[in-house]
Amino acid sequence: MLVRLDGAHIFTDVPLPSTVSDLSRPELEALVVELFGEVADLKQMVREQREEIARLKGLKGRPALKPSGMDKGTEPAKPALKVTPRRRGKVTPRVSIEDRIVKAAAVPEGSRFRGHEPFLVQDLVISASATCYQRERWVTPDGRTILAPLPAGIDGHFGPELRRFVLMHYHQGQSTLPRLTALLQSLGVSISKRQVQRLLTDKQEDFVSEARDVLRAGLETSPYVSADDTGARHAGKTGFCTQIGNDWFTWFGTRSSKSRLNFLDLLRAGHSDYVLNDVAYDYMRQHSLPAALITRLMAEPQTCFADEAAWLAHLDRHGFTTLTVTPNPVQVATEGAVWGSVQAHKFLCDAVVLSDDAGQFNVGRHALCWIHAERLVHKLDTFTDGHRAAQAQVRGRIWSFYASLKAYQLKPTKRRSDALRVRFDRIFRRRTGFATLDRLLARLHANKDELLMVLDRPEIPLHTNGSENDIRCHVTRRKISAGTRSDIGRDCRDAFLSLAKTCDKLGIAVWDYLGSRLKVAGHALIEPLDHYVRARTRPA
Repeated sequence: MLVRLDGAHIFTDVPLPSTVSDLSRPELEALVVELFGEVADLKQMVREQREEIARLKGLKGRPALKPSGMDKGTEPAKPALKVTPRRRGKVTPRVSIEDRIVKAAAVPEGSRFRGHEPFLVQDLVISASATCYQRERWVTPDGRTILAPLPAGIDGHFGPELRRFVLMHYHQGQSTLPRLTALLQSLGVSISKRQVQRLLTDKQEDFVSEARDVLRAGLETSPYVSADDTGARHAGKTGFCTQIGNDWFTWFGTRSSKSRLNFLDLLRAGHSDYVLNDVAYDYMRQHSLPAALITRLMAEPQTCFADEAAWLAHLDRHGFTTLTVTPNPVQVATEGAVWGSVQAHKFLCDAVVLSDDAGQFNVGRHALCWIHAERLVHKLDTFTDGHRAAQAQVRGRIWSFYASLKAYQLKPTKRRSDALRVRFDRIFRRRTGFATLDRLLARLHANKDELLMVLDRPEIPLHTNGSENDIRCHVTRRKISAGTRSDIGRDCRDAFLSLAKTCDKLGIAVWDYLGSRLKVAGHALIEPLDHYVRARTRPA
């Protein structure tokens, strides 16, 4: 080991890579993909270290790149409207209005009564109350004790209104546990942080189950879903929260990994089985699993396995676990069996998965976000006037093409679809003389089918802005309260954020939803949210 003057160590005993001349083409491709991933991770690490060094030295950080504005910039021009002074909209409270007559004092004689002039005042009544229920207790002649039941909605020593208040302020109001406790105590409620924590996590299985049912309904009935993920701390370790949703529902799931196997497991929506069917075998072939191994699986009569232990035991009996080849046979076979389970439960049968080109989301019929694709060109480093001119020209062509795609969605025809495919080739096969830009265009052209999925499915969006908007609430929760410690705390956080977002999309007030579920006196009737998602209707 050599030591540099600046204290850094250079390891000279690092083993050299093995010869690659004996590797097959699939093995070489897998090795290149693995190395690309490692290089990307190293680049990210170097970038973060440079930013930290610059921060410690008091230097300027990376320049903030503004959004390209392609989506708004390609909207059709709207006709100029006559400018009118802005007025406040009509106040329409959601509660019943109480009429109260206010009499005038000292009215002179001879005055004529001309009716009433309305003046609406809205107020909020917040007060703490405590009720001690004296429950009758009887002892029968045979020694049994009969205790009078509590009123409906009473479950524990805190009433449904207080429970609704806690859930609403913590999850939708994005409050913290200490602040929420201090607020309740200032209102006169005798409660501790531990008790507030129990109100947030204890006996919430029904909400977790309803969030899972919302996901299942969305996966069964939606023509497309978009997906995104972000970092999430859990149990003192770095994890990842994945968002799945569309215009009708949103669901969050936090796990320790962001791999494709994890995403496929989330798409099972709570099911734990592994299924070998035609879809699973097709997945294995597409991901270069040797035909001999697929034949072994197809020769067996058993095609459904209850859980992971049964599935891994099946692979072990067929020698999958002893193989040390690339790609990993156990991983590919497991991903295929999980994808087979997704399809067996009628999830995403003909739906499109829309993503930002993260590899773990590339399953089934996959489409790419045009905003992220154009961003690669937008943030490309240029060093000469020729580079900047080429970049501006390509961006202009992409903006024009994007506007044509938006127009196609309004009126799709076969002729326009064919013309757009030819136009796509002209744009992304162009050679500008700027080598880095040319390589980027070639890379984007390789994703032609996914970028032009909208030509076959005009109903899907051209971007993942919906997913990014949805996941902001989870990012806010992470900034406010860091991470979770227990699994039930993680599941409750994800479930309530999912239900709150879904209520917003369905036009349901979260306050009314919680009142219906907690059986608050006089609550509005809200059916299970998955009913609205399946019917794609909003309550009146």
